[in-house]
Amino acid sequence: FADWQCLAHLAVERLPSFGAVSGIPKGGDPFAAALLFYVSSGPLLLVDDVLTTGGSMTAARLNHPDALGVVAFARGKCPTWITPIFTLTDALSHTS
Repeated sequence: FADWQCLAHLAVERLPSFGAVSGIPKGGDPFAAALLFYVSSGPLLLVDDVLTTGGSMTAARLNHPDALGVVAFARGKCPTWITPIFTLTDALSHTS
């Protein structure tokens, strides 16, 4: 759990305040649990561990159009409403 707490600390330095947290099952649940400590006021924060296509996050946002998003790791470009902590760069994705 300490790893998720560290990532949560990094995330809140990059995010505006948020009033609730919801993890994308199952990968986002531990990250969401670590972010619960930082809940104050504002929109819902949707949380996942890895973003590949963004489909899970987009589907979760359908009922909460003002929600923000955060992922620990993005394999590519994120929608503007999602903040990645770490992103795979093009240079790294093309190495052999």
